[in-house]
Amino acid sequence: MKREDILKEEVKDYRVLEIKNVSEISKKMLESGGFTAKSFGKAVDILTDMFKSDCIKFLSFPGCIVSTGLRGVIAELIENGFVDVIITTCGTLDHDLARAWGGKYWHGSFEYDDASLKDIEINRLGNILVPNESYGIIIEEKMKEILTKIFKEKNIWSGFELIQKIGETLNDKNSILYQCAKRKIPIFVPGITDGAFGTNLVWFSQENDFKLDLLEDEKELAKISFTKKKTGALMIGGGISKHHTIWWNQFKGGLDFAVYITTATQYDGSLSGARLEEAISWGKISKNAKYTTIDGDATLILPFLLKAVYERIL
Repeated sequence: MKREDILKEEVKDYRVLEIKNVSEISKKMLESGGFTAKSFGKAVDILTDMFKSDCIKFLSFPGCIVSTGLRGVIAELIENGFVDVIITTCGTLDHDLARAWGGKYWHGSFEYDDASLKDIEINRLGNILVPNESYGIIIEEKMKEILTKIFKEKNIWSGFELIQKIGETLNDKNSILYQCAKRKIPIFVPGITDGAFGTNLVWFSQENDFKLDLLEDEKELAKISFTKKKTGALMIGGGISKHHTIWWNQFKGGLDFAVYITTATQYDGSLSGARLEEAISWGKISKNAKYTTIDGDATLILPFLLKAVYERIL
């Protein structure tokens, strides 16, 4: 290793009061050589290129963030035409539908006594409080009503078709399912039985000849992956939603753009903690891709990240 080969870019100071907007500060963060800040600045550049590119744009995330105000941020991202495919968890369906159907979620604390919360029928999701009547009860009542109507059309549904159909019944601009249904954007939930939405499908099938064809979801997802020459993904959190995104993209040579936001560590070998570099070894991200990983909480990072990108392209 030679000094002249690596000492190419000098760290630059910057002053916040001289900066006019989020897009400009993201550029300064990239130039500053800051630790996570540099990844943030790089992510703004990558997402700007990805959103402007003629590629299939994947968005993956876990359901937990849909219990927060970030639900509206994601709905807005879809509304502005920057998403072609969503891969997520059953919790997204649960929280999005519960809130679209009038369920109210409340501010809480990570330090509340959970045994006491159980006694008063309140569920805790981090520092978000979800009363029983705003979640399980409302989902059960509404799902039975809607499934009874849908069942009259046909008894076998793919997951993404069923989610689309239910999304069409909603009228909430901050609903992810509503915005996707309005724009015919498919939502894929590979772990669809892992939540209240899926459990209600099971219960309904016990009394009716109702079937869910998840293999049809995989066929549709495979077809979408090859629709364009290039693909890109904004991935929030790990687990099944992240893996399903990179898994199907390996068959077309890997993602060409990738931004990953995570709080997990890579040292336990988990997919959630795995840096995007690891996915290159599997062919899930192209060797020539533009990519970066941002370490941090998406409820803090994503709004600023998207605001910076919007200032550049909208």
